[in-house]
Amino acid sequence: MTPTLSRPGALGELGRSLVRWLAGWWRLIHLGAQMLVLALSPSTYGRANRAALARNVYLDTAPSLMWFAVLSALISLVLIRIVVVTAASYGLTQYALEMVVRVLVLELIPLTAAVFAAVRVTLPNGTEIAELRARGGFEDLHARGLDPLAHEVLPRVVSGMFCVLMLAAVAGVLTLVLAYLHVYGFTAEGLATYTRQVGRVFNAPVTMIFALKTFFLALAVALIPVATALDITPRRARRSAELQGLIRLFLVILLIEAASLVGNYY
Repeated sequence: MTPTLSRPGALGELGRSLVRWLAGWWRLIHLGAQMLVLALSPSTYGRANRAALARNVYLDTAPSLMWFAVLSALISLVLIRIVVVTAASYGLTQYALEMVVRVLVLELIPLTAAVFAAVRVTLPNGTEIAELRARGGFEDLHARGLDPLAHEVLPRVVSGMFCVLMLAAVAGVLTLVLAYLHVYGFTAEGLATYTRQVGRVFNAPVTMIFALKTFFLALAVALIPVATALDITPRRARRSAELQGLIRLFLVILLIEAASLVGNYY
């Protein structure tokens, strides 16, 4: 009798969990729409907001850029060496550079840049927003005639996106240069062949998928931690909300990566 009696309660709890899950996604989409409207509104770029935007973009990107460039260069050198040596051992040297470009530049670098920016920049930004809101910072900004979304939230979202895009661009160019130097050395003799091989990989559909993938990774990494911070209420445990936001972030990253793989190879 007990399992039969408890079934409606279990179904009700499942329904409430589903409603909360869908509501969380709706709040995320709503915040994204608000950020888009604010980003396109000229009134957002007043003197105070411009200073906050410039400060966040610089502080979130500049300290991470050197570390990520060094780290990606070291990892790229190791992977390039492994791929080139393995391809040569099987007599497939002509495909080695194409494989390096596909594996590193198309797939690993945008994903690594997104995860690095999330850990180092956007997740701490979400924590800062949650703490600012908890101690009444949003009310103080309202009292001073400033919009908290435009003055505090939008600069962090824009700086998070910029950080991901900049890290991916710098690491991608650096990897392409290192791949050329590893195979051809410090000479321009192989430049024509190399550019032709890279161009064969970056055809129009692949380039469009790569650009969209990098953009949506940057958007997800910048937006979800901040949306999670704004979703924390006095009635909701902070750790539970942050854990759900982290799960949501990596779920979105996984879906974006899966969609790009399907678009590139099917």
